[in-house]
Amino acid sequence: MIDSVICRQLGIQYPLFQGGMAWVADGALAAAVSNGGGLGIIGAGNAPADYVREQIAAARRLTDKPFGVNIMLLSPFADEVAQAAAQERVAVVTTGAGNPSKYMQLWKQAGCRVIPVVASTAMAKLMQRLGADAVIAEGCESGGHVGELTTMCLVPQICDVTDLPVIAAGGIAAGRGVAAAVMLGACGVQVGTRFLTAYECNIHRNYKDKVLKAGDRGTVVTGHRLGHPVRGLKTPFARRYTAAEYSQMPDEELEALGAGVLRIAVQEGDIDKGCFLAGQSAAMVNKEQPAADIIREMMEQAEPILKGAAQWVK
Repeated sequence: MIDSVICRQLGIQYPLFQGGMAWVADGALAAAVSNGGGLGIIGAGNAPADYVREQIAAARRLTDKPFGVNIMLLSPFADEVAQAAAQERVAVVTTGAGNPSKYMQLWKQAGCRVIPVVASTAMAKLMQRLGADAVIAEGCESGGHVGELTTMCLVPQICDVTDLPVIAAGGIAAGRGVAAAVMLGACGVQVGTRFLTAYECNIHRNYKDKVLKAGDRGTVVTGHRLGHPVRGLKTPFARRYTAAEYSQMPDEELEALGAGVLRIAVQEGDIDKGCFLAGQSAAMVNKEQPAADIIREMMEQAEPILKGAAQWVK
C-alpha cells in the first residue's frame, strides 16, 4: 500500500480524494468513497446551506469514516455554506474557484482540516501562510472550473514552493496517473471524472453514457470571456454557448445562458440543454463500478509501477 502523510493526517486508508463535483457529489457518493478507503467529498456547488446540511446528514448515516465538503467560492451561498461546514464540524473543507482566505480561521477554529484547490504557486504560498493543512494542485485537464497550467507542470512547481502535502488533480483516472502524481512530488490524488460512473453516483443515465462514450477530444473549455472557464463534454449546449461567447451577446445574457445548466444535466440528463461537466480523463473511463472498486483498482495498478520506477531510478 502506498504510504502517505495525507493518510495519516486525515485517518484514511488510501491517498485518494473524490472531487467535490457540484450537484454530482452528494452524501451517498461521498460516503461510498469514504467507506472504500478514500476521502469522499460533498460538492456544495451553487446549492444553499440547507441542501449541504442534508447531504452531510445523509453521509453520516452511511459512514463513520472521515469525509469532506467542497465549497465553490463563486457561489451566491458561499458565506452561509462556509458557516454550515464549520457548525457541522466536517472533517475536511476543500475549496474551489476562488480565494478562501476570509473563511480560513472560521474553519480552523471549528477543527476542520482545510485543503484548498490551487492553480498557481502564488496561491499555494498564500494558503501555507494562512495555515492550510494541504493543497490540491489541479491542472486544466480537470472538469469544471479550470486554470491555465497542466497537471504535469503545475504539481512539481507547487511542490517546490510549499512544505504542505500536495494532492494532484486533473486528468487522473487510473493507476498510471496516481503513480505519475507521486513521481511529480504529490502525496495523493484527487479524482473526479472517474467517479461519474460509480454505481453510487446518482447522476442521470444520459450523463453516465456521455462519459462512457467520450473520446480523447470529447471535452471543451467554455467561459473564458466571463473570466471563469469550465471544462465539460462537447454537447449541443456547449456548441451554442461557444458560439454565443464569441458573438456580440451582452455579458449578462451570456451569464444567464449558463445558469442552472449543470443541474439540468445531472437531474434531467437533457443533452440539448444541459452542461455535462467532465475532465479530459473521460476518455479513459470505460466501465461502471462500485466506488470502492475504483479506488482499490487504481491503487493496485499504481503500486507495481512505483516499485518498478524506484528500481529504474536506482
